[in-house]
Amino acid sequence: METELKDLNSNPLEVDSSANPNHVHDEASTKDDRPLLKSDPTSHVSSAHLKDLEKKFAAFVRYDSYGIMGRGELPTREKVLLGLALVTLVPIRLVLCFTLLFTYYLICRICTLFSAPNRDEEQEDYAHMDGLRRTLIVQSGKTMSRIILFVLGFYWISETSQFQNTDDKPATEEGKHQPEGLEAPGVIISNHVSYLDILYHSSSSFPSFVAKRSVAKLPLVGIISKCLGCVYVQRESKSSDFKGVSGVVTERIREAHRNKSAPIMMLFPEGTTTNGDFLLPFKTGGFLAGLPVLPVILRYPHQRFSPAWDSISGARHVILLLCQFVNYMEVKKLPVYYPSQQEKDDPKLYANNVRRLMASEGDLILSDIGLAEKRIYHAALDGL
Repeated sequence: METELKDLNSNPLEVDSSANPNHVHDEASTKDDRPLLKSDPTSHVSSAHLKDLEKKFAAFVRYDSYGIMGRGELPTREKVLLGLALVTLVPIRLVLCFTLLFTYYLICRICTLFSAPNRDEEQEDYAHMDGLRRTLIVQSGKTMSRIILFVLGFYWISETSQFQNTDDKPATEEGKHQPEGLEAPGVIISNHVSYLDILYHSSSSFPSFVAKRSVAKLPLVGIISKCLGCVYVQRESKSSDFKGVSGVVTERIREAHRNKSAPIMMLFPEGTTTNGDFLLPFKTGGFLAGLPVLPVILRYPHQRFSPAWDSISGARHVILLLCQFVNYMEVKKLPVYYPSQQEKDDPKLYANNVRRLMASEGDLILSDIGLAEKRIYHAALDGL
């Protein structure tokens, strides 16, 4: 559980998430100062070596028109289109996104005036406010998140939901979709493909995430993270803080389970992002409470640029995303997964069973690699 908390690097939203419960945006955000329109071919590297890397680290390999790390050779027409987008589409989208972010910041600031945040074990949030102010924060947050996605080119989001299994058949050998008495889930479990996942889940359910403690002090974003009810972790800490954060998350999950007005938790148990075709091993943090979970599967179909944040720098990814006029997202919400007694007693078994179900329903390939292998792959690509 400690691996994902120790090496959290910066990302556009600086949100951490794994089932531990923290998300890691890592080497994909490594500084990349190469010119955007200048390719960085790897002709000096043998194709056999590249194929070997892609085979070992298949979950992080990019499959789009921009090649390895988004630095592949582009045809003249593509360079012209990118150049035009850089001077037209990108500035417009940046201004609109900042305006929306600032507007929501003002809403959060006004709604939290004269209100003291909840403070518990070095955590601080406004997520437990009630009444009209909380309703305004949640509804405007959902709306703003969806509008930002629209500005980024996600004009249509395909969403499908599976209903509960009425014949009470097991979803796996151990778990069931529907026990005798339906219970509310306390946590959303999602695969992780991009930082854009955060915007979608905010627009859909406005859940609480896990974030670095420094996020709470950031301009604009800090107050927003407190309104989301983020659980803060100390990046540099190697002490009992890990256990403390896990305990806070578990308690938040239990609270959301028993109190419908409490914010639901949102976790990415893989601990890092993939190219969207694979599902990495799950951490057990989101399953320690032994309560029902809501599995959600995200996909990003593409023709030119892939929105997946796998093996490309953060800055390059954001710019290329802004340059693409239309982006696509597909969301599949599975029925709430109710654990059996055996799964409640064994969080690892519970996590593995939910993972297998999501892989089967989402047509995802199970992979046994993780964050450590991703770092190795990024280092190998940087050395090409």
